[in-house]
Amino acid sequence: MIRRIRGWAIVLAGLLAAMPAWPADTPAGPAWVVNPAASGDHLPPAGGSLFDQLFADGQGGHNLPFPFEKLLARVDAQLVADPASPLPPAKRVLIPLGRSLQRTAAAPDYFHFPRVVVGVDSPPVAGAPLLKDRLFIGYLEKSAVLEVISYNEAAGRFEFQLVKDYRAGARPQVFHANRNICFACHQNGAPIFSRALWDETNANPAISAQLEATGRRFYGIPPGRGVDVPYAIDKAVARANRFALTQRLWREGCGEGEAGARCRAGLFAAAVRLRLADGRAARPDGTFDATVARPLRASADRRWPDGLAIGRADLPNRNPLQGLAAWPDDAPARVARSHVAARFEPLLPRPPEAWWRGEAAEAVAGVAEFVVDGDWPRLEAALARRAGRLARIGLDFDCTPQPAPRASRCRGPGSAVVDWSAGRVERLSLTGEAPAPTVSPAQTMRLAGGDWLEGVDSRALKGGAGRLTLRLRADSRALTEAIDAVAGSASGRALLDGRPIPRAGLIAALLEALGDPPRRLPTTVWPAARLELPASPPNMSSGGPLPPALAPFHAWCAACHLSAERFPPNFLHGPADALEARIRHCAPRIYVRLAMAARPPAAREKTPMPPETMLPAFGSHAAAWAASADRAALEGVVAAMLKAETGRDPDPNVLLKSGYEALRPCLADAGSAAH
Repeated sequence: MIRRIRGWAIVLAGLLAAMPAWPADTPAGPAWVVNPAASGDHLPPAGGSLFDQLFADGQGGHNLPFPFEKLLARVDAQLVADPASPLPPAKRVLIPLGRSLQRTAAAPDYFHFPRVVVGVDSPPVAGAPLLKDRLFIGYLEKSAVLEVISYNEAAGRFEFQLVKDYRAGARPQVFHANRNICFACHQNGAPIFSRALWDETNANPAISAQLEATGRRFYGIPPGRGVDVPYAIDKAVARANRFALTQRLWREGCGEGEAGARCRAGLFAAAVRLRLADGRAARPDGTFDATVARPLRASADRRWPDGLAIGRADLPNRNPLQGLAAWPDDAPARVARSHVAARFEPLLPRPPEAWWRGEAAEAVAGVAEFVVDGDWPRLEAALARRAGRLARIGLDFDCTPQPAPRASRCRGPGSAVVDWSAGRVERLSLTGEAPAPTVSPAQTMRLAGGDWLEGVDSRALKGGAGRLTLRLRADSRALTEAIDAVAGSASGRALLDGRPIPRAGLIAALLEALGDPPRRLPTTVWPAARLELPASPPNMSSGGPLPPALAPFHAWCAACHLSAERFPPNFLHGPADALEARIRHCAPRIYVRLAMAARPPAAREKTPMPPETMLPAFGSHAAAWAASADRAALEGVVAAMLKAETGRDPDPNVLLKSGYEALRPCLADAGSAAH
């Protein structure tokens, strides 16, 4: 059931999202997989987040362990630990001087209260939810806030949530975040992270040395760590950012009706085979080409003739201690180090990472990320039982001797090739896929396409010449029959109707089709979805209607700055009769942000406001906004306020002489709440 969203601020955000994706004078090009100017409903349109599922108390609320170490332990308990690795299943790094909205909340004690970033990159234990690449948490102790990005499978998107009052003795409250704010940086609607060498994290020796010097324990996280942990988080973020493409291809790329259902069934079957073969894909056959590859190419040509642009998730590497001989003792100098130059800001529009142009292999690989969960061992066992009742497959190969001692090159049906040496299969390729090695003396292995190699008969091979026979268990045939049964049933057709990938439902249906006893999927009592935003429009507040000169601030800034959240500064929130005072206090920062739009990108110390990626929601773009009368009017209002305060016209260069962070904070009572 779609939750209804109330409140003037949310209505405004919805109107913005409903505006044309791009202004009419913007050149056509690849369509974005996720349009950063259209963030969608703030509350889930269906289902709930994995964070909600994991911490639901069964009574419509949350049960969140405290302190943070206990919450991390709860997450780790859902995951398979690698016995060969000292790292925990949920990877965590410390970032004292980062780029999040809350980066200044710990000022000036950044190293005493570093931000923790957690990313899950491990598979689930049996029966646990699939958190891999789907749960990311940021925690800043000083603000007592958790920032959560976790996947919502029913809606096919990531949810952005805030946990407030996460502190000892308090009752934490969970809210969904304003997605307009989130999408300004998370332009692909998914997590973001730095590129190597991850110098903002405790993988940087200078950062770890400062953390170590505090003498604090950081929630069980070592102050010093190599690049292995941020690398793992970076890879998880990269995979997570492909989910939106996969969902779009599943829902739109396959098309509608019976043909669309067949396409989705074929994608699912190919994804299971790819997972069975540990990522080795067999050459597609005619059935796959007819039901999956060709429909996807046709959809791409029709829907996205210039391709689908995949948003970039990685930010430029930034070293906040670059050129610093020692960490300063005075607070202003420390605060200055939190400055994020424009070229490093997450608000900066990022070019696409790649384009999708109709390749079916990309769609299969994407769906494969939705296949393996805690039921995977059960599925493999059910597939083996079903295939065990089918006739074995025997493949005969004609072998010829090779120069190496006791080596043979054996050719079989079609393009199948086997290299036989020293009494074992060294390399094989049955359908033209990249050859796979095996050194198993028992000659058992999973082949590309899904079949299981049970054994090799080399009795007819003499002196490197003769016949070699592979004995295969027909897992691929058993899988095809089971998926055909799912697609042919009424319940299966409902699962393949074009909704977001129903991962759990498809796995359960496949298990049942393979003869595994039916099971009931767990029912989640979703916590109530809440959004903490003002409920009344500004002219209904105690101060009456807004002055005409100030009304444009609501038109251009309310999507992000009219909220109950203090990051970014909520200077539009409050009585209308005090709005002028709030804008006057914020005037230095607002003026700089507005003035930056008139400068060439290379000459900007900070990114302009509103963020350029949001301008299409207003029917504008960067060049139009820079020259617009609205921007000039807004700049004129704050320029007049600054002139009245200082007696001279404001100059961005003068204001920024000591750095952007030296400007007074935007919120008079929030100290470090900056933007």
